[in-house]
Amino acid sequence: MKVREAVLADAEEISGFLQELAALGKRSLPSDAAYVGSHYIAHADNIRCSVVEDVDGTLLGLQILKRASEGNAYGVTPGWGIIGTHVRPSAGRRGVGRALFASTLEAAQRARLEKIDATIGASNPEGLGYYEAIGFRTYKTTENSVSKCLELTA
Repeated sequence: MKVREAVLADAEEISGFLQELAALGKRSLPSDAAYVGSHYIAHADNIRCSVVEDVDGTLLGLQILKRASEGNAYGVTPGWGIIGTHVRPSAGRRGVGRALFASTLEAAQRARLEKIDATIGASNPEGLGYYEAIGFRTYKTTENSVSKCLELTA
Protein backbone atom coordinates (compact mmCIF):
# COMPACT_ATOMS: atom_id res chain seq x y z
CA MET A 1 0.00 0.00 0.00
CA LYS A 2 1.09 3.54 -0.74
CA VAL A 3 -0.30 6.79 0.72
CA ARG A 4 -0.28 9.81 -1.59
CA GLU A 5 -2.04 13.13 -2.09
CA ALA A 6 -5.38 12.85 -3.86
CA VAL A 7 -5.72 14.51 -7.27
CA LEU A 8 -8.84 15.46 -9.21
CA ALA A 9 -8.31 12.49 -11.53
CA ASP A 10 -9.07 10.25 -8.49
CA ALA A 11 -12.57 11.68 -8.04
CA GLU A 12 -14.36 9.12 -10.22
CA GLU A 13 -12.83 6.08 -8.48
CA ILE A 14 -13.38 7.59 -5.03
CA SER A 15 -16.98 8.27 -6.00
CA GLY A 16 -17.38 4.58 -6.84
CA PHE A 17 -16.40 3.33 -3.42
CA LEU A 18 -18.33 6.11 -1.67
CA GLN A 19 -21.41 4.88 -3.55
CA GLU A 20 -20.67 1.35 -2.27
CA LEU A 21 -20.59 2.76 1.28
CA ALA A 22 -23.88 4.59 0.67
CA ALA A 23 -25.51 1.38 -0.59
CA LEU A 24 -24.46 -0.31 2.66
CA GLY A 25 -26.04 2.52 4.70
CA LYS A 26 -22.65 3.82 5.86
CA ARG A 27 -22.80 7.17 4.08
CA SER A 28 -25.50 9.80 3.66
CA LEU A 29 -23.62 12.65 1.98
CA PRO A 30 -23.44 12.97 -1.81
CA SER A 31 -21.05 10.54 -3.49
CA ASP A 32 -20.78 11.81 -7.06
CA ALA A 33 -17.41 12.72 -8.59
CA ALA A 34 -18.19 16.46 -8.68
CA TYR A 35 -18.88 16.44 -4.91
CA VAL A 36 -15.69 14.46 -4.26
CA GLY A 37 -13.67 16.96 -6.27
CA SER A 38 -15.11 20.10 -4.73
CA HIS A 39 -15.67 19.01 -1.13
CA TYR A 40 -12.74 16.66 -0.60
CA ILE A 41 -9.90 16.94 -3.10
CA ALA A 42 -9.97 20.67 -3.92
CA HIS A 43 -11.80 22.23 -0.95
CA ALA A 44 -10.54 25.70 -0.01
CA ASP A 45 -10.07 24.74 3.66
CA ASN A 46 -8.05 21.57 2.96
CA ILE A 47 -4.89 20.87 4.89
CA ARG A 48 -4.42 17.43 3.34
CA CYS A 49 -6.48 15.01 1.26
CA SER A 50 -4.83 11.61 0.99
CA VAL A 51 -5.61 8.30 -0.66
CA VAL A 52 -4.18 4.82 -0.20
CA GLU A 53 -3.32 2.87 -3.33
CA ASP A 54 -3.05 -0.91 -3.41
CA VAL A 55 -0.11 -2.47 -5.25
CA ASP A 56 -2.27 -2.70 -8.40
CA GLY A 57 -3.17 1.03 -8.23
CA THR A 58 -6.70 0.50 -6.87
CA LEU A 59 -7.71 3.21 -4.41
CA LEU A 60 -8.54 1.66 -1.03
CA GLY A 61 -9.38 4.71 1.04
CA LEU A 62 -9.54 8.47 1.40
CA GLN A 63 -8.89 10.76 4.35
CA ILE A 64 -9.59 14.48 4.39
CA LEU A 65 -8.26 17.01 6.89
CA LYS A 66 -9.69 20.53 6.72
CA ARG A 67 -9.35 23.57 8.95
CA ALA A 68 -12.75 24.48 10.43
CA SER A 69 -13.85 27.90 9.25
CA GLU A 70 -16.54 30.17 10.70
CA GLY A 71 -20.00 28.73 10.08
CA ASN A 72 -18.77 25.30 8.95
CA ALA A 73 -21.45 22.68 8.33
CA TYR A 74 -20.40 20.57 11.33
CA GLY A 75 -20.49 23.32 13.96
CA VAL A 76 -16.83 22.64 14.77
CA THR A 77 -14.90 25.35 16.59
CA PRO A 78 -13.12 27.54 14.01
CA GLY A 79 -9.42 26.71 13.81
CA TRP A 80 -9.85 23.05 14.78
CA GLY A 81 -9.24 20.38 12.19
CA ILE A 82 -12.11 18.38 10.70
CA ILE A 83 -11.27 14.85 9.60
CA GLY A 84 -13.20 12.43 7.42
CA THR A 85 -12.23 8.87 6.55
CA HIS A 86 -13.73 6.58 3.93
CA VAL A 87 -12.44 3.06 3.23
CA ARG A 88 -13.54 0.88 0.33
CA PRO A 89 -15.77 -1.84 1.85
CA SER A 90 -13.61 -4.66 0.45
CA ALA A 91 -10.49 -3.09 2.04
CA GLY A 92 -11.68 -3.03 5.65
CA ARG A 93 -9.41 -4.38 8.39
CA ARG A 94 -6.28 -4.09 6.21
CA GLY A 95 -4.66 -1.09 7.92
CA VAL A 96 -5.87 1.48 5.38
CA GLY A 97 -7.17 3.87 8.05
CA ARG A 98 -4.00 3.69 10.10
CA ALA A 99 -1.84 4.32 7.03
CA LEU A 100 -3.95 7.34 6.12
CA PHE A 101 -3.89 8.71 9.66
CA ALA A 102 -0.09 8.61 9.88
CA SER A 103 0.03 11.01 6.93
CA THR A 104 -2.84 13.14 8.24
CA LEU A 105 -1.37 13.45 11.74
CA GLU A 106 1.90 14.73 10.31
CA ALA A 107 -0.02 17.34 8.28
CA ALA A 108 -2.07 18.36 11.34
CA GLN A 109 1.08 18.88 13.38
CA ARG A 110 2.69 20.93 10.59
CA ALA A 111 -0.50 23.04 10.39
CA ARG A 112 -0.25 23.55 14.18
CA LEU A 113 -3.75 22.31 14.85
CA GLU A 114 -4.58 21.98 18.53
CA LYS A 115 -7.62 19.71 18.08
CA ILE A 116 -9.22 17.58 15.39
CA ASP A 117 -12.95 16.77 15.24
CA ALA A 118 -14.33 13.55 13.79
CA THR A 119 -18.13 13.48 13.57
CA ILE A 120 -19.36 9.96 12.88
CA GLY A 121 -22.81 8.56 12.31
CA ALA A 122 -24.14 7.05 15.53
CA SER A 123 -25.01 3.89 13.58
CA ASN A 124 -21.45 3.39 12.27
CA PRO A 125 -19.71 1.11 14.78
CA GLU A 126 -16.68 0.61 12.53
CA GLY A 127 -16.09 4.35 12.25
CA LEU A 128 -16.63 4.93 15.96
CA GLY A 129 -14.21 2.11 16.81
CA TYR A 130 -11.59 3.35 14.34
CA TYR A 131 -11.46 6.87 15.75
CA GLU A 132 -11.45 5.59 19.33
CA ALA A 133 -8.54 3.24 18.49
CA ILE A 134 -6.41 6.10 17.16
CA GLY A 135 -6.97 8.30 20.21
CA PHE A 136 -10.13 10.32 19.56
CA ARG A 137 -12.51 10.72 22.51
CA THR A 138 -16.22 11.54 22.52
CA TYR A 139 -17.07 15.14 23.43
CA LYS A 140 -20.57 15.57 21.96
CA THR A 141 -23.43 13.33 20.89
CA THR A 142 -26.72 13.86 19.10
CA GLU A 143 -29.43 11.42 18.15
CA ASN A 144 -27.68 10.72 14.83
CA SER A 145 -23.99 11.41 15.41
CA VAL A 146 -21.06 11.16 17.77
CA SER A 147 -18.38 13.86 17.72
CA LYS A 148 -14.93 12.78 18.82
CA CYS A 149 -11.89 14.97 19.43
CA LEU A 150 -8.18 14.35 19.30
CA GLU A 151 -6.13 16.88 21.28
CA LEU A 152 -2.72 17.45 19.73
CA THR A 153 -1.37 19.83 22.38
CA ALA A 154 -1.98 17.74 25.48
